[in-house]
Amino acid sequence: MEALGMDWLLEPLHQLVSWGAAGAMVFGGVVPYIPQYRDIRRTQNADGFSTYVCLVLLVANILRILFWFGRQFESPLLWQSIIMILAMLLMLRVCTQVRVANELNLKRRSFADSKDEELRAPLRRSYLDFDPHHFWHWSSFSDYVQCMLAFSGVAGYITYLCIDSALFVETLGFLAVFTEAMLGVPQLCRNHRHRSTEGMSIKMVLMWTSGDTFKTAYFLLNRVPLQFSVCGLLQVFVDLAILLQAYTYARRPPKPMPHPAHPVSAKAL
Repeated sequence: MEALGMDWLLEPLHQLVSWGAAGAMVFGGVVPYIPQYRDIRRTQNADGFSTYVCLVLLVANILRILFWFGRQFESPLLWQSIIMILAMLLMLRVCTQVRVANELNLKRRSFADSKDEELRAPLRRSYLDFDPHHFWHWSSFSDYVQCMLAFSGVAGYITYLCIDSALFVETLGFLAVFTEAMLGVPQLCRNHRHRSTEGMSIKMVLMWTSGDTFKTAYFLLNRVPLQFSVCGLLQVFVDLAILLQAYTYARRPPKPMPHPAHPVSAKAL
């Protein structure tokens, strides 16, 4: 009788916790990019943020959405991918605008310093040039959008043709989550190469670790496809390895660097 009397309280509480966890999954991944976006807008300098982060997350989340058509998983994970794609497009937009404006200002300053030179607009780079040296360093935000639309169209068509193949669908899901799981590896390699974590925010890495731990627990408790859980655990291990590097290198005497370290790029939760 007492247990029945508590149901009216426990059931809405459980529903509230479920909604909160789902909301955290949907929007938690974009939270670290909000201060990064505001900082770029404020300083008009995007040098500390690598647009390759956007590339990796765009590819990973497009593949995850395609995976959903072959094997439907939790709706919050689908919405998380949609929100992350929109966030990365916003990051690309502001980075492109700032970079192009800075290049033009540099040209103007060079022209003012040397009166013999003719002022020319910076060379426009487009993804239709198919120049591997300028890949993902294009001059217009529309080039990034067109490139992602082309990738989505090709990947979507291949998925449509192979949607009945269980092997293809499972491989697609693994590629989607594995690509995202590898996002912290470049930072791990950079720290190892320089034997230093100078320029890296410990608070940011702690945010990565807590977010990835929560995400992995969500995967395990909701019995989502195995690819999510395995790659979530891999992300946590990478985060812990970076924290271990920070602890190890902090105990060593500081090593003079020939160039100032750039701030660490943000990462998905």
